[in-house]
Amino acid sequence: MSTTGLEVFDTTLQETNHWLKLMMGELGTDSRRTAFGALRGALHALRDRIGVDNAAHLGAQMPMLLRGAYYEGWHPAATPTRERHLDDFIDHVAAELPGDSQLNPGDAARACFAVMSQCLDRGEMIKLRHVLPHEALNLWPDSLLRQ
Repeated sequence: MSTTGLEVFDTTLQETNHWLKLMMGELGTDSRRTAFGALRGALHALRDRIGVDNAAHLGAQMPMLLRGAYYEGWHPAATPTRERHLDDFIDHVAAELPGDSQLNPGDAARACFAVMSQCLDRGEMIKLRHVLPHEALNLWPDSLLRQ
């Protein structure tokens, strides 16, 4: 049964709900709002760090609904940011989390990368890890570090 009457919208709702369910599991929460805030915040920090071409390629792989949240507020001319250390990247994630968030930004980034590794192309994930600060590998799922 269709929810919206438009297959493209129904598909993106289903795919986005799948991502959120995975985020909820990674974060140990039953709050979709918390999961979405963490996912959006970590994706924004990642988007800002990886450069315009990589950001566009990554965005193209996301469900349409998440793609909109991913690009929301983006200023391509201000990217890529130059965080050189894990703490700098985590601070960027923290700045992107909702103002009322009680989430640990490191946990948000770790959960986001885990969900991405389950939902996106493995090759793309391996490429992305090379454009982040080396210390950020501490946030990546072990399965992607063995490459």
